[in-house]
Amino acid sequence: MKNVSPLKKTLLYFFLFVGVIVSVFPFYWMFVGATNPSGEIFKVPPNFFPGTHGWENFKNLNENVGIIRVLGNSLLITLTFTALAAIICTAAGYAFAKFQFKGRNQIFFMLLVAIMIPYHVTLIPLFEIFSNVGWLNTFQAVILPQAAYPFAIFLMRQNMQAIPDSLLEAARVDGAGEFHIFFRIVLPVMRPALAAVGIFLFMFQWNNFIWPLVVLQSQDMYTLPVALSSLVGMSRIDYGQVMMGTTLSTLPIMIFFLLLQKQFISGILGGSVKE
Repeated sequence: MKNVSPLKKTLLYFFLFVGVIVSVFPFYWMFVGATNPSGEIFKVPPNFFPGTHGWENFKNLNENVGIIRVLGNSLLITLTFTALAAIICTAAGYAFAKFQFKGRNQIFFMLLVAIMIPYHVTLIPLFEIFSNVGWLNTFQAVILPQAAYPFAIFLMRQNMQAIPDSLLEAARVDGAGEFHIFFRIVLPVMRPALAAVGIFLFMFQWNNFIWPLVVLQSQDMYTLPVALSSLVGMSRIDYGQVMMGTTLSTLPIMIFFLLLQKQFISGILGGSVKE
């Protein structure tokens, strides 16, 4: 930046400022809508300031969809899925990166193909499977289908290729077993990648809509996206409640990302570097 002229620097900061406004304004407008009555959202000229109707919108939302119960369902499903999928995908990525076995490249190619297959193609076969085992309208039916998330396995494999084989061989020579190597050497090194994978998994399950809509038949079991969709199907749409629901659905993802943003960036960059 030392050789950049003041005019270019000013223009750069101006465009960055505009970009920030464009990115942040939808979230701010969502918050404004959540704290105002439904009619205020479409008022001309618009009201750009938060109101005092937020608690009323929250109470009405809780009466209509049981937002507290729904948030609990979503948190339980998402956190369980994230922990389970992170363990499975990390172990699978380690196997693909550091073990030689027959058919490894062919299986990994099938994994890449699975990434390219639209998720919706698998809905009917998965529904038949969980219907036959009697798991419809259960949390495990939402958690298990994507527990071996193909993209997460791919990302972990790419990051683990950067671990020197000499480091693992030295640990084996010293008498360390494979579980000891995995939990004491590999996982600590992979913390940035685990954070990145954790964010991807958390966002995927938190925003998952189609599959929970298919398998969850009781309103007491609904996740947040499914419950919020019922507001749009009402005869009269209360946009204040909709905005309150979307605000509540956005907060956990923002908090999760802010807590892990440094590790997330390191993990993404690490996946593009090979030894």
